[in-house]
Amino acid sequence: MTATTLPSPRTARQIHWGKFFSRLLGYLVLTLGLSLTLLPFIMMILSSFKTNLETLRVPPTFWPENPTIDNYLRIFNDPDLPLLRFYANSAFVAIFNVVTTLFTSALIGYLFAKFEFRGKKLLFGWFLTMMMIPTQITMIPSYVILARLGLINSLWGLVIFSAVDAFGIFMIRQFCQTLPNELLDAARIDGASEWQIFLRIVIPQLGAPLATLGILAFMNNWNAYLWPMIVLQRLEVRTLPIILTWFNSTHTGQGGLVMAATVLIILPILIVFVFFQRWIVQGFTMSGIKG
Repeated sequence: MTATTLPSPRTARQIHWGKFFSRLLGYLVLTLGLSLTLLPFIMMILSSFKTNLETLRVPPTFWPENPTIDNYLRIFNDPDLPLLRFYANSAFVAIFNVVTTLFTSALIGYLFAKFEFRGKKLLFGWFLTMMMIPTQITMIPSYVILARLGLINSLWGLVIFSAVDAFGIFMIRQFCQTLPNELLDAARIDGASEWQIFLRIVIPQLGAPLATLGILAFMNNWNAYLWPMIVLQRLEVRTLPIILTWFNSTHTGQGGLVMAATVLIILPILIVFVFFQRWIVQGFTMSGIKG
């Protein structure tokens, strides 16, 4: 039997303090990074309660000297800014794209993971290639297609090309590959059709990656700016990010008012991210996508 040599008390104390300072340094770095990340959002929220004159002060103040909610009251009472209509426009685009993206990604990802067919590798390679092509390159042909279909200035023009997401297909395929084939074969032996297997067995197993994909799709569509600005030219059909730019240009020099509008516009996306961020980490971990 080999005797184990215990470290001396002095060496044990050195190891203990070394671990303590390493952990302390890690916490300090994380705290600094978190502070730098949250500082713009904190300044935005605090500035929304400042007067316009205070937002223009140099050097700027951090805490509002005379907090006021007049900026929010002006926004809600502005007849030229029907905020509920623009919320409805953004919600329609975001929710519809989330539903279509989840369905197409789950179906196509499952097909690529568990079925063999001619041209499978070629088609999957094409989807991977689409992930590498910047969306700006396809905007001109996409606009021409929408113009031919008469969908310019229509919210439907924003959802047609978002119904199939290459990244979503790749993500769901990675997870579906971990599903045991024995489970699917047992369902086929019991007489279940392929649609029944997909809806009753596969979909319930895709909870985490579908939740992750849905959250990411919602945030991307809610924050979309360039493509909606090109497609939607009439004011009444525009989405919130475009309205924020318009509101900023029409209220130049009124920083508190613009900050209040910014808070109201990004509030839903912040709520979604804060309450569901754990699904993003869990979905990427379970699907095997490494950062």
